[in-house]
Amino acid sequence: MRTAVWQRRQESKIPLPEGIPERFDGPAAWVGRDMQGRAGEWIHHLTAEQVSDLEHAARSYLSLGRDVGEITADTFPMRVLDSHLAGLKETLLHGIGFQVLRGLPLDRFDQLTAATIFCGIGAHLGSARSQNAAGHILGHVRDTGASSKDTNTRIYQTAERQSFHTDSADVVGLMCLQDAKDGGESLLVSALSIYNRLRAERPDLLERLFDPIATDRRGEIPPGAKPYMEIPVFNWHAGHLTVFYQRQYIESAQRFEGAMRLTPAHMEALDRLDDLANDAEMHVRMRLEPGDMQFVYNHSQLHDRTSFVDWPDPGKRRHLLRLWLSPEGDRELPPVFAQRYGSLEVGNRGGIVTEETVLSAPID
Repeated sequence: MRTAVWQRRQESKIPLPEGIPERFDGPAAWVGRDMQGRAGEWIHHLTAEQVSDLEHAARSYLSLGRDVGEITADTFPMRVLDSHLAGLKETLLHGIGFQVLRGLPLDRFDQLTAATIFCGIGAHLGSARSQNAAGHILGHVRDTGASSKDTNTRIYQTAERQSFHTDSADVVGLMCLQDAKDGGESLLVSALSIYNRLRAERPDLLERLFDPIATDRRGEIPPGAKPYMEIPVFNWHAGHLTVFYQRQYIESAQRFEGAMRLTPAHMEALDRLDDLANDAEMHVRMRLEPGDMQFVYNHSQLHDRTSFVDWPDPGKRRHLLRLWLSPEGDRELPPVFAQRYGSLEVGNRGGIVTEETVLSAPID
């Protein structure tokens, strides 16, 4: 039975950003129970002709003797897959917000060629961005043995559950080179659908997610910036709802003097967001296979990875490549995102840049 306090909350008018819809509809506002059965919409099986197209483009680029990090759409021309990638970009920016390319035969390629193919596909979707203070535009997602208790550790460097979050780019891409012995599944959830549930059920909590909640930079601090960012979880700007979230980093930011203190209401709102994201009815779950390439639109989706157990053999341990991309034609971001993105120029924003940053694409 609902309490009197609950009824008062439901009956009260909670101030939310002016003009924001009461409910979001459209392809990006999906729910997992439906999407799980629609795999044909978000898994694209590469044809033999498309694989051949990728292989030819990679061999041609590598013959130039140039660094993989310098790949552009012009230096990685395709005659077969290019039309599909144009549709993929549309799916990311204006459709359901994610897709998996499946069927790349990794047994035919060394790691350099596989990375070249991945970066070449990425170049047709957007410009590659630095993923850490070292300037790596090609990231390696694997358990490095780092401790999650270290406030400078990023969770993807461990085998632990990541929890639902966003990355600091418009689009995040993953290529699976080797999957884990057990676990390590990928989960996605629509931020728009989470908003819809909160707006209908707990608008009082939804309001708190538009507050300037602090998020830890984990030691990767741009010149003159605070060691934390103050970006709301939900942002309404230029007709778009944009999400920014990493629960572990929100909690670790509370160690900084000056960071907005989380009230019990904030904690309840964050807990409810996590509950909804973790509801099997809300998210879609997949296990990436070697050769799979997953692309996710970071502004409308939250992504997660379950904990995993690795193979004893170092050569078989879980290993994914990662790209952060900034596509042309993307949405305008709210000014507060400059704290994380630096430049807000469409097609040229995102990533992590410090005074020591030098861009590179490490293959190993």
